Amino acid sequence: MFTGIVEGLCKVERIQKKSDSMVVSVNLGDLSNDVKNGDSIAINGTCLTVTDIKDQVATFDVLTETITRTSLKDVKPTIKVNVERALRVGDRMGGHFVTGHVDGTGVIEKKTTQPGQTDLWVKVDKDLGSMMIEKGSIAIDGISLTLVDVTDSAFSVALIPFTLAETTLGFKGAGDIVNLELDMIGKWVKRLIPSEYSKPSSITLDKLKDQGFA
Repeated sequence: MFTGIVEGLCKVERIQKKSDSMVVSVNLGDLSNDVKNGDSIAINGTCLTVTDIKDQVATFDVLTETITRTSLKDVKPTIKVNVERALRVGDRMGGHFVTGHVDGTGVIEKKTTQPGQTDLWVKVDKDLGSMMIEKGSIAIDGISLTLVDVTDSAFSVALIPFTLAETTLGFKGAGDIVNLELDMIGKWVKRLIPSEYSKPSSITLDKLKDQGFA
């Protein structure tokens, strides 16, 4: 479990691509303190397991499902990625509950700078957009953010200068792909509501009048 509060930007050291998987090595710097094999770390919002740690460089196996669903297939050596270590019991919850299980990707449409903030618009598939609400939470590349505007196929968030300076959203621009994890509450609502509302409704005007609602 993560919070969406990125701890640092870390450089990708090596990429080893295989037929159906890849191995990614990231220099965690000071964030490598206390990291051991088997630990969970979010890389651009994707929960990965440390398979080796040496001289501050952590190695991760990335399997087919992750390659298909996330933007990690596009990472290259020297690129910097957002890093967050797994939440510990008793840690402060600064963002929102983030699992590190990416739902899909979006494409940055535009970044518009205003005094004190930058508005970021991201294009998404309609199935992802249908689970978003204004003022709801979303994790973009593992960053906990609040949705501002939501349409069927796009959404916007407001970024403060600190977020731009400390995360991938500072150097990503129009056309770049970002990982998206939707608020888990929204996903459960979508899962439950169709099965409930696909049944014929037993509510009638007479029933509403009897109960004092009409």
